[in-house]
Amino acid sequence: MSAQSILIVEDEPLIAMMIEDFLDVLGKTVAGSADTIEAALAIIADGGVDAAILDVNLRGGEKSFPIADVLADKGIPFVFATGGSHDTVAEQYRDRPTLPKPFTMDGVSKALDALG
Repeated sequence: MSAQSILIVEDEPLIAMMIEDFLDVLGKTVAGSADTIEAALAIIADGGVDAAILDVNLRGGEKSFPIADVLADKGIPFVFATGGSHDTVAEQYRDRPTLPKPFTMDGVSKALDALG
């Protein structure tokens, strides 16, 4: 897989740190970590993002779909992380890979492999 620099969009700091640790063990780098749509879009605008892991549900009832829209427009692959069913993903993105919670290193690895 060619994606080496991964953006993490996760509103729970401990979960974001766990994903960062998994990526490190998997030989990936973290392009950035964001817990809001605005922060994620700023990281994407700065460049250097090869792929992203997007938590579907962010704080305040926000959904990460606006981030997915920008990534899709730029041709950057992404997976959705969700504790719910695949039905929580917006219909236009249901063909994208999902990473079910609770996360495991194997799950993160398989989700990223599904991108390439």
